Amino acid sequence: MPRDLDPRLLRAFTAVADELHFTRAAAALYVAQQALSRDIRRLERELGVELFVRTTRQVTLTGDGERLLPYARGVLQAQDELLAAASGSARPLLVDLNSEGMASGRVLARARELAPECELMARFESGLTGAAAEIIAGRLDVSFGRFAGLEPGVRALLSHQPVRYEPMAVLLPVDHPLAARSRIPLDALAGETVYAGAGNPGTLEWTDLARRLFAGRGIAVAASAPMAVGVEEFRRVMAKWRNPVLAVVDFPAMPDTVLRPIVDPVPLSPLSLVWRKGVCHPGVDALRAAADELAGREGWLEHDPSCWLPECDKSTMCDNN
Repeated sequence: MPRDLDPRLLRAFTAVADELHFTRAAAALYVAQQALSRDIRRLERELGVELFVRTTRQVTLTGDGERLLPYARGVLQAQDELLAAASGSARPLLVDLNSEGMASGRVLARARELAPECELMARFESGLTGAAAEIIAGRLDVSFGRFAGLEPGVRALLSHQPVRYEPMAVLLPVDHPLAARSRIPLDALAGETVYAGAGNPGTLEWTDLARRLFAGRGIAVAASAPMAVGVEEFRRVMAKWRNPVLAVVDFPAMPDTVLRPIVDPVPLSPLSLVWRKGVCHPGVDALRAAADELAGREGWLEHDPSCWLPECDKSTMCDNN
């Protein structure tokens, strides 16, 4: 029996236990499947037990695996807490807001007021899927987005707090036939091809939400394309392809476009505050307090039952961890 275990091996063990699937667990940890299998074999060898029963059809925990799993989780949580304490509560936090002028920015602004002694640094990059990988790797501290759209193994490494059900909208060229309407019934988008980040590995959760919304309605998701970065590039791409863009009602204004809310039904984009499990920092506490305050004051977590929201998102937004 070894005196020390590499925490990486325990993370591999818990990821496979969460997914019961080596390919999905490897994707959740952003490692090759061969490397994950090698780590599991090494851990089994060092512990002298078999942790999983593997067949061509399924992966299940052995009795020893079930017995040791809570201990592995406890060790990893203790390591996360130790690293958070060692890093010092005064260290700056890097907070990803996706875009300027949205609910996440208001949460950050209020958190800075609540904890002026903390340095909360903003960055603006698109997609919770990409941000989650950065959080797990320790290159980012906090982000916002659709938590249910992440892989289960990724969610297991993160904590989240529901912030808002954001009504969805479409961004249209100013001369688009639908642009004259003040609101766009969802069925009016039938026959349209709508851009929703397809092909961008950092926004998989958003594309998945769009596919769920458009399913059976005759609305196509635009083909994969590089994400337009910067106002001028966005203007050029919109003028060339003229595809409506799926967005939320707080999406920042763009030149030569109009933003119109979607109705009948009103689709909701669930927004959560997301950080690495086990992290202790007054900046995270301030962000959580700010989100609670704004959500309570402005009814961000209230919505009409007639609104559209996937079942998986309903359950995840109720599961605050």
